[in-house]
Amino acid sequence: MLTTVLASIPSPDRGVWHLGPIPIRAYALCIIAGIAVALWWGERRLVARGGRPGTVLDVAVWAVPFGLLGGRLYHVATDWHVYFGPGGDPWGALAIWNGGLGIWGAVALGGVGAWIGCRRYGVPLPVFADAVAPGIVVAQAIGRLGNWFNQELYGGPTTLPWGLEIYRRVDPGTGLEDPIGGVVLDPTPIAIVHPTFLYELLWNLVVAALVVYADRRFRLGHGRAFAVYVAGYTFGRFFIELMRTDPATRVLGDLRINVVVSAVLFAGAIAYLVLAPKGREEFSQPDPEESPATKEGA
Repeated sequence: MLTTVLASIPSPDRGVWHLGPIPIRAYALCIIAGIAVALWWGERRLVARGGRPGTVLDVAVWAVPFGLLGGRLYHVATDWHVYFGPGGDPWGALAIWNGGLGIWGAVALGGVGAWIGCRRYGVPLPVFADAVAPGIVVAQAIGRLGNWFNQELYGGPTTLPWGLEIYRRVDPGTGLEDPIGGVVLDPTPIAIVHPTFLYELLWNLVVAALVVYADRRFRLGHGRAFAVYVAGYTFGRFFIELMRTDPATRVLGDLRINVVVSAVLFAGAIAYLVLAPKGREEFSQPDPEESPATKEGA
């Protein structure tokens, strides 16, 4: 047992630091860092496809807020019992800083925001989606580090050398258990588990590399690079989700809802790859005075 503990991965002793009265939350910092990387990489890729510099940031003004809202709504809807079931905390549905963003809600509603922004700035949504696809999945990888700080999204017990140590966190002032905002006073692990957040993080990086390779090798366009991202991510998420032990809404008997969603989206992405037009579309972003939104308002 001692050998296993020494070879395992420790969790951070806290996920929140305080700058005076202001809480600095690691989860939020990871989300912000992920968004920044996605914007930077998406900008480079869109410019290489014929877009104007600054367009990704302009569209992100619409897409990011929509995406955060959609991600939270998906999480609350699929884990409704945590907030609205017996003994639940309805106000906790608003506490996004404690973790809980469903990627497919973020992609769906973020896509609506991106569509609005793309119409305003004269960019076809499929072109934009292909440009930002690898950056999105890298942003997801960075965001998974926030789950490490929050000690969440892990699997069952393991004796493997990369097992994750889970500690009991408490509020130093009251001594009461506080898994998110508390600190570790006793560094003895209460469990050593599969770090499924880490498995997903590494898989996301593999998917990003796959999207870049396929995009260069086959000159993907018409949204097909984005479809490769969806297919790759959901393929890995299907199996990783089966390893998780945290409470989740069950459907179709005893399947976690994200297992079913992953399977459905994987099938849809493969179908899109087969049916979508081949090759890469020609694209040159119009000047601001020539954009569809400007013409409609003229």
